[in-house]
Amino acid sequence: MEQLMRNFFLFLSKNKMLTKLAKKYGLRFGAARFVAGETIKLAVDAIKGLNQKNLSVTIDYLGEFVDNEAEANEMADNSIEAIKAIGREKLDSQLSLKMTSMGLDISDEVVLRNMRRILEAAKENGVFVTIDMEDYSRCQKTLDIFKQLKSEYDNIGTVIQAYLYRTVQDMEDLNHYNPNLRLVKGAYKESPEVAFPDKKDVDNNFKKIIKMHLLNGNYTAVATHDDAMIEYTIEVVKEHGIPKDQFEFQMLYGIRPERQEELVKEGYKMRVYVPYGNDWYGYFMRRLAERPANVAFVLKGILKK
Repeated sequence: MEQLMRNFFLFLSKNKMLTKLAKKYGLRFGAARFVAGETIKLAVDAIKGLNQKNLSVTIDYLGEFVDNEAEANEMADNSIEAIKAIGREKLDSQLSLKMTSMGLDISDEVVLRNMRRILEAAKENGVFVTIDMEDYSRCQKTLDIFKQLKSEYDNIGTVIQAYLYRTVQDMEDLNHYNPNLRLVKGAYKESPEVAFPDKKDVDNNFKKIIKMHLLNGNYTAVATHDDAMIEYTIEVVKEHGIPKDQFEFQMLYGIRPERQEELVKEGYKMRVYVPYGNDWYGYFMRRLAERPANVAFVLKGILKK
Protein backbone atom coordinates (compact mmCIF):
# COMPACT_ATOMS: atom_id res chain seq x y z
CA MET A 1 0.00 0.00 0.00
CA GLU A 2 2.83 2.39 0.87
CA GLN A 3 4.44 1.87 -2.54
CA LEU A 4 1.09 2.42 -4.28
CA MET A 5 0.64 5.72 -2.45
CA ARG A 6 4.18 6.76 -3.35
CA ASN A 7 3.60 6.00 -7.03
CA PHE A 8 0.26 7.82 -6.99
CA PHE A 9 1.70 11.06 -5.57
CA LEU A 10 4.74 10.92 -7.84
CA PHE A 11 2.39 10.57 -10.80
CA LEU A 12 0.40 13.60 -9.62
CA SER A 13 3.61 15.61 -9.16
CA LYS A 14 4.20 15.57 -12.94
CA ASN A 15 0.70 16.72 -13.91
CA LYS A 16 1.02 20.13 -15.61
CA MET A 17 -2.68 20.98 -15.39
CA LEU A 18 -2.74 20.43 -11.62
CA THR A 19 0.47 22.47 -11.32
CA LYS A 20 -1.27 25.41 -13.02
CA LEU A 21 -4.32 25.08 -10.77
CA ALA A 22 -2.11 25.01 -7.69
CA LYS A 23 -0.40 28.24 -8.78
CA LYS A 24 -3.79 29.86 -9.20
CA TYR A 25 -5.32 28.84 -5.87
CA GLY A 26 -2.32 29.22 -3.60
CA LEU A 27 -0.98 27.30 -0.63
CA ARG A 28 -3.97 25.28 0.51
CA PHE A 29 -4.65 21.71 1.62
CA GLY A 30 -1.71 21.50 3.98
CA ALA A 31 1.12 22.63 1.70
CA ALA A 32 1.92 25.54 4.01
CA ARG A 33 3.47 23.04 6.42
CA PHE A 34 6.23 22.34 3.89
CA VAL A 35 6.48 25.69 2.03
CA ALA A 36 7.45 28.93 3.79
CA GLY A 37 5.11 31.10 1.70
CA GLU A 38 4.77 32.57 -1.76
CA THR A 39 7.01 35.64 -1.32
CA ILE A 40 10.64 36.27 -0.41
CA LYS A 41 9.45 38.37 2.56
CA LEU A 42 7.64 35.38 4.06
CA ALA A 43 10.63 33.17 3.35
CA VAL A 44 12.97 35.64 5.10
CA ASP A 45 10.68 35.66 8.14
CA ALA A 46 10.80 31.85 8.24
CA ILE A 47 14.60 31.83 7.94
CA LYS A 48 14.97 34.34 10.77
CA GLY A 49 12.85 32.12 13.00
CA LEU A 50 14.98 29.08 12.20
CA ASN A 51 18.25 30.99 12.64
CA GLN A 52 17.09 32.06 16.11
CA LYS A 53 17.01 28.35 16.98
CA ASN A 54 20.60 27.96 15.65
CA LEU A 55 19.33 26.18 12.55
CA SER A 56 21.07 26.97 9.27
CA VAL A 57 19.01 27.16 6.08
CA THR A 58 19.09 26.62 2.35
CA ILE A 59 16.37 28.49 0.49
CA ASP A 60 14.77 27.41 -2.78
CA TYR A 61 12.49 29.44 -5.06
CA LEU A 62 10.24 26.69 -6.38
CA GLY A 63 9.70 26.18 -10.09
CA GLU A 64 9.06 23.30 -12.48
CA PHE A 65 8.13 22.76 -16.14
CA VAL A 66 10.02 25.85 -17.34
CA ASP A 67 10.02 25.59 -21.13
CA ASN A 68 10.72 29.12 -22.39
CA GLU A 69 13.65 31.47 -22.02
CA ALA A 70 11.69 34.38 -20.55
CA GLU A 71 10.39 32.25 -17.69
CA ALA A 72 13.86 30.77 -17.06
CA ASN A 73 15.31 34.28 -16.88
CA GLU A 74 12.56 35.28 -14.44
CA MET A 75 13.33 32.25 -12.26
CA ALA A 76 16.99 33.27 -12.21
CA ASP A 77 15.98 36.82 -11.25
CA ASN A 78 14.02 35.43 -8.29
CA SER A 79 17.01 33.39 -7.15
CA ILE A 80 19.19 36.51 -7.33
CA GLU A 81 16.57 38.42 -5.33
CA ALA A 82 16.78 35.68 -2.67
CA ILE A 83 20.59 35.88 -2.62
CA LYS A 84 20.46 39.65 -2.12
CA ALA A 85 17.94 39.23 0.70
CA ILE A 86 20.25 36.73 2.41
CA GLY A 87 23.14 39.19 2.16
CA ARG A 88 21.09 42.24 3.15
CA GLU A 89 19.49 40.56 6.17
CA LYS A 90 22.72 38.74 7.12
CA LEU A 91 20.92 35.42 7.24
CA ASP A 92 22.56 32.06 7.88
CA SER A 93 21.33 30.67 4.58
CA GLN A 94 22.48 29.16 1.33
CA LEU A 95 20.56 28.85 -1.95
CA SER A 96 19.31 25.70 -3.66
CA LEU A 97 17.91 25.55 -7.18
CA LYS A 98 16.83 23.20 -9.93
CA MET A 99 18.59 23.73 -13.26
CA THR A 100 15.41 22.89 -15.18
CA SER A 101 14.01 26.11 -13.74
CA MET A 102 17.07 27.94 -15.10
CA GLY A 103 16.64 26.62 -18.65
CA LEU A 104 18.28 23.17 -18.62
CA ASP A 105 15.62 21.78 -20.97
CA ILE A 106 15.85 24.81 -23.29
CA SER A 107 19.55 25.08 -24.13
CA ASP A 108 23.01 24.96 -22.58
CA GLU A 109 23.43 28.63 -23.44
CA VAL A 110 20.37 29.70 -21.45
CA VAL A 111 21.07 27.58 -18.36
CA LEU A 112 24.76 28.51 -18.22
CA ARG A 113 24.03 32.21 -18.61
CA ASN A 114 21.49 32.13 -15.80
CA MET A 115 23.70 29.99 -13.56
CA ARG A 116 26.65 32.35 -14.00
CA ARG A 117 24.44 35.34 -13.17
CA ILE A 118 23.33 33.60 -9.99
CA LEU A 119 26.81 32.48 -8.98
CA GLU A 120 28.24 35.97 -9.50
CA ALA A 121 25.55 37.45 -7.24
CA ALA A 122 26.15 34.66 -4.73
CA LYS A 123 29.89 35.34 -4.71
CA GLU A 124 29.27 39.04 -4.04
CA ASN A 125 26.99 38.20 -1.11
CA GLY A 126 28.96 35.28 0.33
CA VAL A 127 26.24 32.73 -0.47
CA PHE A 128 26.81 29.08 -1.33
CA VAL A 129 24.65 27.57 -4.12
CA THR A 130 23.59 23.92 -4.39
CA ILE A 131 22.27 22.48 -7.64
CA ASP A 132 19.43 20.08 -6.80
CA MET A 133 19.41 16.76 -8.61
CA GLU A 134 16.31 15.92 -10.61
CA ASP A 135 15.18 12.77 -12.38
CA TYR A 136 17.51 10.26 -14.01
CA SER A 137 17.04 11.63 -17.54
CA ARG A 138 18.72 14.89 -16.44
CA CYS A 139 21.38 13.41 -14.15
CA GLN A 140 24.32 13.31 -16.58
CA LYS A 141 23.65 16.75 -18.00
CA THR A 142 23.34 18.20 -14.50
CA LEU A 143 26.68 16.71 -13.46
CA ASP A 144 28.39 17.86 -16.66
CA ILE A 145 27.26 21.45 -16.09
CA PHE A 146 28.18 21.25 -12.40
CA LYS A 147 31.73 20.20 -13.31
CA GLN A 148 31.99 23.07 -15.78
CA LEU A 149 30.77 25.62 -13.25
CA LYS A 150 32.88 24.14 -10.43
CA SER A 151 35.98 24.90 -12.49
CA GLU A 152 34.90 28.57 -12.53
CA TYR A 153 33.38 29.04 -9.05
CA ASP A 154 34.13 27.79 -5.54
CA ASN A 155 30.69 28.54 -4.09
CA ILE A 156 28.82 25.67 -5.76
CA GLY A 157 27.80 22.13 -4.84
CA THR A 158 25.33 19.55 -6.06
CA VAL A 159 23.28 16.54 -4.98
CA ILE A 160 23.90 12.81 -5.32
CA GLN A 161 21.06 10.26 -5.07
CA ALA A 162 21.71 6.92 -3.38
CA TYR A 163 19.00 5.01 -5.25
CA LEU A 164 20.77 5.17 -8.62
CA TYR A 165 23.08 2.33 -9.68
CA ARG A 166 25.50 4.86 -11.17
CA THR A 167 26.03 6.78 -7.94
CA VAL A 168 29.28 5.24 -6.67
CA GLN A 169 30.91 5.80 -10.07
CA ASP A 170 29.64 9.39 -10.09
CA MET A 171 31.17 9.92 -6.65
CA GLU A 172 34.52 8.62 -7.87
CA ASP A 173 34.40 10.90 -10.91
CA LEU A 174 33.48 13.94 -8.81
CA ASN A 175 36.13 13.38 -6.14
CA HIS A 176 38.70 15.12 -8.35
CA TYR A 177 36.74 18.37 -7.81
CA ASN A 178 36.74 18.09 -3.98
CA PRO A 179 33.00 18.71 -4.12
CA ASN A 180 30.61 19.83 -1.44
CA LEU A 181 27.79 17.31 -1.91
CA ARG A 182 24.34 16.84 -0.46
CA LEU A 183 23.71 13.09 -0.23
CA VAL A 184 20.09 11.94 -0.44
CA LYS A 185 18.19 8.70 -0.97
CA GLY A 186 16.23 10.08 -3.95
CA ALA A 187 12.61 11.21 -4.37
CA TYR A 188 11.69 10.54 -8.02
CA LYS A 189 10.00 7.49 -9.51
CA GLU A 190 12.68 5.70 -11.54
CA SER A 191 12.84 2.49 -13.55
CA PRO A 192 14.45 -0.57 -11.90
CA GLU A 193 16.78 -0.48 -14.88
CA VAL A 194 18.52 2.59 -13.41
CA ALA A 195 17.62 2.59 -9.71
CA PHE A 196 17.45 0.14 -6.82
CA PRO A 197 13.80 -0.88 -6.41
CA ASP A 198 14.24 -2.17 -2.84
CA LYS A 199 14.58 0.15 0.15
CA LYS A 200 17.19 -2.12 1.76
CA ASP A 201 19.52 -1.72 -1.22
CA VAL A 202 19.00 2.06 -1.29
CA ASP A 203 19.81 2.26 2.42
CA ASN A 204 22.97 0.19 1.98
CA ASN A 205 24.13 2.37 -0.91
CA PHE A 206 23.33 5.51 1.08
CA LYS A 207 25.58 4.30 3.91
CA LYS A 208 28.28 3.45 1.40
CA ILE A 209 28.37 6.91 -0.18
CA ILE A 210 28.16 8.71 3.18
CA LYS A 211 31.26 6.90 4.40
CA MET A 212 33.00 7.22 1.03
CA HIS A 213 32.54 10.99 0.82
CA LEU A 214 33.50 11.62 4.44
CA LEU A 215 36.66 9.52 4.18
CA ASN A 216 37.60 11.32 0.96
CA GLY A 217 37.84 14.43 3.13
CA ASN A 218 35.09 16.33 1.31
CA TYR A 219 32.34 18.41 2.90
CA THR A 220 29.31 16.17 3.32
CA ALA A 221 25.68 17.14 3.80
CA VAL A 222 23.67 14.11 4.87
CA ALA A 223 20.08 14.95 3.96
CA THR A 224 17.76 12.49 5.67
CA HIS A 225 14.95 12.17 8.20
CA ASP A 226 15.92 8.54 8.86
CA ASP A 227 17.33 8.10 12.39
CA ALA A 228 19.21 4.97 11.32
CA MET A 229 21.16 7.02 8.73
CA ILE A 230 21.78 9.83 11.18
CA GLU A 231 23.16 7.40 13.76
CA TYR A 232 25.27 5.67 11.12
CA THR A 233 26.82 9.01 10.13
CA ILE A 234 27.60 9.83 13.75
CA GLU A 235 29.23 6.41 14.20
CA VAL A 236 31.43 6.93 11.11
CA VAL A 237 32.60 10.40 12.12
CA LYS A 238 33.40 9.27 15.67
CA GLU A 239 35.21 6.13 14.52
CA HIS A 240 37.37 8.02 12.02
CA GLY A 241 37.82 11.25 13.98
CA ILE A 242 36.12 13.37 11.33
CA PRO A 243 35.73 16.98 12.56
CA LYS A 244 32.23 18.41 12.95
CA ASP A 245 33.01 21.22 10.52
CA GLN A 246 33.36 18.69 7.66
CA PHE A 247 29.72 17.62 7.63
CA GLU A 248 26.18 18.62 8.42
CA PHE A 249 22.72 17.13 8.55
CA GLN A 250 19.89 18.48 6.43
CA MET A 251 16.13 18.09 6.72
CA LEU A 252 13.12 19.58 5.00
CA TYR A 253 11.14 22.51 6.37
CA GLY A 254 8.14 21.25 8.32
CA ILE A 255 9.37 17.67 8.75
CA ARG A 256 10.67 16.50 12.15
CA PRO A 257 11.39 19.99 13.54
CA GLU A 258 11.89 18.57 17.04
CA ARG A 259 14.62 16.22 15.78
CA GLN A 260 16.26 19.12 13.96
CA GLU A 261 16.56 21.07 17.22
CA GLU A 262 17.76 17.98 19.10
CA LEU A 263 20.69 17.53 16.72
CA VAL A 264 21.68 21.17 17.16
CA LYS A 265 21.65 20.71 20.94
CA GLU A 266 23.87 17.64 20.47
CA GLY A 267 26.42 19.90 18.78
CA TYR A 268 25.79 19.02 15.12
CA LYS A 269 25.20 21.47 12.28
CA MET A 270 21.65 21.19 10.97
CA ARG A 271 20.48 22.88 7.79
CA VAL A 272 16.79 23.20 6.93
CA TYR A 273 15.69 23.20 3.28
CA VAL A 274 13.16 26.05 3.02
CA PRO A 275 11.18 26.29 -0.24
CA TYR A 276 8.98 29.24 -1.15
CA GLY A 277 7.04 30.56 -4.17
CA ASN A 278 3.75 29.85 -5.87
CA ASP A 279 4.97 26.88 -7.95
CA TRP A 280 4.80 24.58 -4.95
CA TYR A 281 2.64 21.74 -6.25
CA GLY A 282 5.26 19.29 -7.59
CA TYR A 283 7.44 19.72 -4.50
CA PHE A 284 4.43 19.17 -2.21
CA MET A 285 3.38 15.97 -4.02
CA ARG A 286 6.90 14.52 -3.66
CA ARG A 287 6.83 15.23 0.08
CA LEU A 288 3.55 13.33 0.36
CA ALA A 289 5.06 10.48 -1.66
CA GLU A 290 8.05 10.20 0.67
CA ARG A 291 6.19 9.58 3.92
CA PRO A 292 2.60 8.35 4.48
CA ALA A 293 2.71 10.22 7.81
CA ASN A 294 2.80 13.46 5.80
CA VAL A 295 -0.52 12.55 4.18
CA ALA A 296 -2.12 11.91 7.57
CA PHE A 297 -0.89 15.27 8.85
CA VAL A 298 -2.28 17.13 5.82
CA LEU A 299 -5.69 15.43 6.06
CA LYS A 300 -5.85 16.31 9.74
CA GLY A 301 -5.08 19.95 8.90
CA ILE A 302 -7.78 20.11 6.22
CA LEU A 303 -10.44 18.66 8.53
CA LYS A 304 -9.63 21.31 11.14
CA LYS A 305 -10.45 24.15 8.70
